[in-house]
Amino acid sequence: MLVSLHVKNMALIREAEVEFGEGLNIMTGETGAGKSIVIGSVNIALGTGNFRDYVPGDADYALVELVFSSENESVRQMLEEQDIPSEGGEVIIARRYKGGRSVSKVNGETVPVSFVRELAAELIDIHGQHEHQSLLYEKNHLKILDEFAGEQMAEKKMLCREQYHAYRAAKKQLQEADAGEAKRAKELDFLKFEFNEIESAALVPGEDEELESEYRRMSNGQKIMEALSETAGLTGAGGYSGAADEISRALRAFGTAALYDESLGNLGQTLADLESMMNDFNRELSGYMDDFVFDAQKLKETEERLDLINRLKAKYGNSIEQILEAGREKEERIAILSDYDEYLANLRGSYGKSRQALEKTADEISVLRRECAAQLAKEIQAALIDLNFLDLRFEIAFEELEEPGENGKDEVSFRISMNPGMPLRPLADVASGGELSRIMLALKAVMADRDEIGTLIFDEIDSGISGRTAQKVSEKMALIARKHQVLCITHLAQIAAMADHHFIIEKKPADSKTVTNIGLLTEEESIEELARILGGAKITQTVLDNAREMKELAKNAKIY
Repeated sequence: MLVSLHVKNMALIREAEVEFGEGLNIMTGETGAGKSIVIGSVNIALGTGNFRDYVPGDADYALVELVFSSENESVRQMLEEQDIPSEGGEVIIARRYKGGRSVSKVNGETVPVSFVRELAAELIDIHGQHEHQSLLYEKNHLKILDEFAGEQMAEKKMLCREQYHAYRAAKKQLQEADAGEAKRAKELDFLKFEFNEIESAALVPGEDEELESEYRRMSNGQKIMEALSETAGLTGAGGYSGAADEISRALRAFGTAALYDESLGNLGQTLADLESMMNDFNRELSGYMDDFVFDAQKLKETEERLDLINRLKAKYGNSIEQILEAGREKEERIAILSDYDEYLANLRGSYGKSRQALEKTADEISVLRRECAAQLAKEIQAALIDLNFLDLRFEIAFEELEEPGENGKDEVSFRISMNPGMPLRPLADVASGGELSRIMLALKAVMADRDEIGTLIFDEIDSGISGRTAQKVSEKMALIARKHQVLCITHLAQIAAMADHHFIIEKKPADSKTVTNIGLLTEEESIEELARILGGAKITQTVLDNAREMKELAKNAKIY
């Protein structure tokens, strides 16, 4: 449930913190007092609203923070997947706005707003005019019916989705394979050409690197020999006088000094090692230069082999390994095309099996839907009659798709008749805005036992109703509040009287400005607020007595 709301610098609210309770939380106030700011703030915290619509121009920053208490397993898993700490089921969603940018946090950890929206969907359900209008779209009717069907439907739909994707893949593969014989023969010839091209190259993994190294050595032979000749002249290799002779003379001269000072022994050894290393270097250098042979024919062959490999790389892959893999794939495809009748028979068999499995599951889903639809229609009709829809008929109509999809083979639509003798027609053709709000409320009442979302917010639920209908709506909201926490903004006394917790939203002057405050009312203050709603500008004792009686009747109407 929503434990508290903390708001700072939102429209007329400088700062407010509201602690909500279980059951039915009612918010009332004069028109223009700022009731919409509350819903707007909640929407902003949940990532579906925009700070710019509410932050005053003179405010440096704004903040909205929601604190939830939740035992929802889905919420726990979502937090765990994001490595977000959670103790005792507490979830704190905060959004801060500063310098034209907003930051979202959950339990102190910065998160993308998309994650906040996903998390919010498991915590709270907000119903305003937009949500009522969603009932006009028949695509939502199937979703409502499937939610009513519960876990059994969810499992069958998951299987149906998997089977549908397998069926689509098999169908696509068969369509692509079932091409004309001429096309198949052309493809087979081309594949054989490409496979032979790869196979005849007799590629060896790693040979391209060796060839490139050898080509680089041979194509730069003259430069190599010129540089090595200069080196030999400087070091004394190949009979030249050079560094090796100088080191030998230095060693003899140093030996004379070492005869008279034993401490020079280590330096003498270092010089002797240097002479030995220089002699070894000169021998290996001379051997390399003696063995170096420039072979124009071998250079040409290496260049041609590299050209072939690079040409194959351009066609089949960036490495020899990828080229060889392409060859194996072509060989497999050649085998398939060479025995294509068997291949097509196997594909048709796979396609038929996948189609059969999908249709079987779709049929099972359809049977379950029709069973649940009859019960759901019965319960919705009863709930609507409770909401003062007289002589009403409600039905869930089915149409079968030409081909099963990932949700099965059904299209459903809610049909309603509100007058005797009138045919059942789609909601969009019949219901007004006020009637849609009551239909949505009836749905929520029916789904209350199946819905794991802890908190429901109703805004504009009382649009276009009064009198006995308002009383019926209030009783239905109280019924929902037995299983869920409900927050409702209303201007009707009949609904406000049902409050377990009654909040007043009012504008007051402060520092030459008008600000909005939110406060929890005592029972006596709640009665006075009911009297204001009933009596308007002048509140008489009779109006107060009526408000008190309304509050008592509301208490008696609640059955816990």
